[in-house]
Amino acid sequence: MIAGGLLSPTAASAEPGTAAEAMEQMRQAAQDLTAVDAQIDEAEVIVAGHQEAARVAAAAAADARRALDDYEPELRAIAQSGYLAKNQSRMAAFLSSDSATDLVQRMATLDVIADHTNAVIAEVSLLKDAAAAAEAEAASAATTAEAALADLQVQQAEVQERVGQYESDFGRLSAQEQTAVTTSIAGPTLPAPDVAALPVVPGSASATAIETALAQVGDPYVWGASGPDGFDCSGLTSYAYAAAGVSLPRASRSQATMGREVSRAELQPGDLVFFYDPISHVGLYIGDGQMVHARTFGQPVAVTTVDQAGYRFARRIVG
Repeated sequence: MIAGGLLSPTAASAEPGTAAEAMEQMRQAAQDLTAVDAQIDEAEVIVAGHQEAARVAAAAAADARRALDDYEPELRAIAQSGYLAKNQSRMAAFLSSDSATDLVQRMATLDVIADHTNAVIAEVSLLKDAAAAAEAEAASAATTAEAALADLQVQQAEVQERVGQYESDFGRLSAQEQTAVTTSIAGPTLPAPDVAALPVVPGSASATAIETALAQVGDPYVWGASGPDGFDCSGLTSYAYAAAGVSLPRASRSQATMGREVSRAELQPGDLVFFYDPISHVGLYIGDGQMVHARTFGQPVAVTTVDQAGYRFARRIVG
């Protein structure tokens, strides 16, 4: 299992006694789904790693097999030449030599040929072992990758079912209740500022990332999406920084290892801000205590305050 124990029963499935209980169940369900989303992102990275390992192993096996095949003509010539019958060749040289000098020369030539033949056979033996080992490794890597992918697909289907249940439950809330739930989870929605008004160097990587992220405000939250028309949290940050020529890992927990950690007081526009333990959410700090993020189901990409429950730390990616 690549992310075993990922799922638990949907919190909103139990019948709430009051509207407040219903909202709390929805808030908890949204929080749980965010954590699951982060775990699925990590699982996808693991599967991609297994698939790449399988590809590399298969290429190594193919190279080993080609190296072995390159010796095929030489082995065929050795088999057909009769030089392998060393004693026969030496007797023939003795009987057909015109002089002692000629005999010595012929014997020396036969020794060189025999040494070369033995070297070729030894090399072929090593290559055969290497090819067999490489092919076994490739088969094992392929099996691991296929099992990991199948496991991921099962978990994705389970999460998608749970997402459907959450969206159905969320849709039964009133507009006021929906706002209360999303505000509790995602923070209050604030007006998106003009990039030119932010304390960031025009044309810098941070400015480009922020401008790109702010251009997505209003796009829907889509589980596992990296744009261009829908995003989850780490999908948005990786998309924004990709526009600035900076490559980020896909999962929020992986992004939390990039750059260097900075304190809340040191925050600068362009820093990534991370939430919860373990890390399951990331946003892009834009200055003035605000961030842009793709937070949860039912809540589009939005600007909000960075000061909300679950804040852990920030990482400076550039500068």
